[in-house]
Amino acid sequence: MDRLHLDRHNGDTELEGQIKAMETAFHMQKRAMQTFDISREPESVRQMYGETTFGRSCLLARRLVEDGVRFVTVYYTSDKDNQPWDTHSDHDERHRTLCADGDQAGAALIADLKARGLLDDTLVIWGGEFGRTPYAENRDKQKVGRDHHHTAFSMLLAGSGVKGGMVYGATDELGMNVVENPVHVHDLHATVLHLLGIDHERLTYRYAGRDFRLTDVHGLVVREIIA
Repeated sequence: MDRLHLDRHNGDTELEGQIKAMETAFHMQKRAMQTFDISREPESVRQMYGETTFGRSCLLARRLVEDGVRFVTVYYTSDKDNQPWDTHSDHDERHRTLCADGDQAGAALIADLKARGLLDDTLVIWGGEFGRTPYAENRDKQKVGRDHHHTAFSMLLAGSGVKGGMVYGATDELGMNVVENPVHVHDLHATVLHLLGIDHERLTYRYAGRDFRLTDVHGLVVREIIA
């Protein structure tokens, strides 16, 4: 019917583009029904990731990458809390559970990508926008927690040309401030773009009297972590 409709309009290029877009959307929806069905995975693989919301999400991320999806975001959530890492109370006990879940699923994702030959051209980034304070936050009638902390926190990168088995940078003995090899968020972005084959300095454009780019006219590639 689309071809007949296109013929009646003398092969109009805009109409042809709309038809192609609809065809692409249909094929994506059809394929997604299979990709999102993680029950197709062997029981051993599901157990490797863990039968939690985050574990299942990481397994789905691997299936999406395997099917050619170029950018995948996994947001850590749980059945009871959309921000479980925001531990302003009961920090220690909550983090024991969160870290155990995150470590299992994250390690399974990296190992699974590597076993399938996908890690070399897939960059895995694990982290958040800040850490937790090294000192306690004591709220009335609640177990001790930790507040937001921006002067020292960690990110994990794996695959896509990143050196494995290394730690870059260090904090003081309290974990309060970075004292060795600090990496600013602009440096992280510049490094990620470099690993994706993009020179962040070539994306600069001028607007309203100042220069703009993805790294805000800052950022240095952290070459020490690149293989």
